[in-house]
Amino acid sequence: MNPIIEFFQGLAAQVPDLLQPFIVAAAGAIPFIEGEISSIIGVWAGMNPVLAGIAGAIGNFVCVTVIVLLGARARRAVVTRRSASRELAAVGAGVTAESASGDSPTDITAEDKAAEGHLGEGEKPESKGRVKFKKFLTRFGVPGASLLGPLAIPTQITSTILVSAGVKTSWILLWQGIAIIAWTTLTTLIATGSLALLSG
Repeated sequence: MNPIIEFFQGLAAQVPDLLQPFIVAAAGAIPFIEGEISSIIGVWAGMNPVLAGIAGAIGNFVCVTVIVLLGARARRAVVTRRSASRELAAVGAGVTAESASGDSPTDITAEDKAAEGHLGEGEKPESKGRVKFKKFLTRFGVPGASLLGPLAIPTQITSTILVSAGVKTSWILLWQGIAIIAWTTLTTLIATGSLALLSG
């Protein structure tokens, strides 16, 4: 078992009942644990399954929200800076010189490639999970990719990819929230059923 999962499982089992939801929520904020595993930790620590699921989902969603909002702000700053430099280049060198240098079209293409995850020279290849998620995004759009994304990579990473692709913040948060609730509910039910079978 993952040492981080073991740590949270042991901690959730040892702290008073009042603190357990906070431990589960904190675990839910960690990539690769998220709401799904954190709710299982809570159930196995003896928490009420509904409370464990809600705590795990909240921790996961709060982390995703922070990542999306910070990522969107950073993206806006980069896009604004690039737009300002293009305008300065157009004014200073003229549209013809800009076209000859290939500044504007090249920047747009580079930006599009970055959003789509293409690589330039000397860059590391993308992980299989990222590649799989981008295929989900191309094929099913934001809703399908958000719901299927946890099969490939954590919601924190899928959210970052969606922000970098320029998807509207509210749309990302809506579908990531739906995905977190769906997956956390599923794993909570599985954990509760497994525990009932083992104890019965």
